[in-house]
Amino acid sequence: MSDDGTGEDVYTFADVSVVMGTYNEREAITTVLTDIDRVTDGQAEVVCVDSSSDGTAEVAREHGATVIEQEPQGYGVAVHEAITTPDRPVIVTTDCDDTYPMERLPDFLDAINDGYDVVSGDRLSKGAQTMPRFNRLGNHAFAWLASALIGQRVHDTTTGMRAYRREVIEAIEWTENTGLSAELIVRPLCRGYRVTEIPIAYRERLGETTLNPFTGGAAIAKSICKVSLLERFGRQSASDRPGIDRATE
Repeated sequence: MSDDGTGEDVYTFADVSVVMGTYNEREAITTVLTDIDRVTDGQAEVVCVDSSSDGTAEVAREHGATVIEQEPQGYGVAVHEAITTPDRPVIVTTDCDDTYPMERLPDFLDAINDGYDVVSGDRLSKGAQTMPRFNRLGNHAFAWLASALIGQRVHDTTTGMRAYRREVIEAIEWTENTGLSAELIVRPLCRGYRVTEIPIAYRERLGETTLNPFTGGAAIAKSICKVSLLERFGRQSASDRPGIDRATE
């Protein structure tokens, strides 16, 4: 953390942990870690929670990442471990399949320094044409479902690229597995944290996806319904909450 000259402290990449769950991503992990190192000038900490059998963990360690190995238990279990392990004040989640633009990390950090608690990468507003059409339609449906249930417009509930102030991660009990990506934006929104979405490009993934679009999609929809209804009606009214801000590039 440094002083911006006005007496206000600002976060630098030395205050950032970039975290991800990894599962058999040997093909892409080198590119992702190299990009993070280049963009952050080697200052950001990288944490991988790994359940791979293809040597992904070894490659990650060779590139300086901290690797936590665990038995395969699902997306949310891995990411939950990843977001709660670092002690740096800013946590950035990403996927290890090279679909997310690490060159946008400075924009996410800038938004945190502008006072936002959660900065969410919106893939869908840019079209996400590299995403399979069925998945793209499903992700739009998830966003509309969450928006309708919480009464606030969300453009992308299932993105894997977000930045959080660590106190947000620590203040909330996270309960979901497959649906954790949606929970990670729904609960902060409903609890009045300052949230913004930044449109980002989405690249074609390297390697094969392990998420079944039907069973996985059903689990995500179920999580959105459960978390949204619990937050909206099981807690104080959301009518006076600030809601989501829309960032531009």
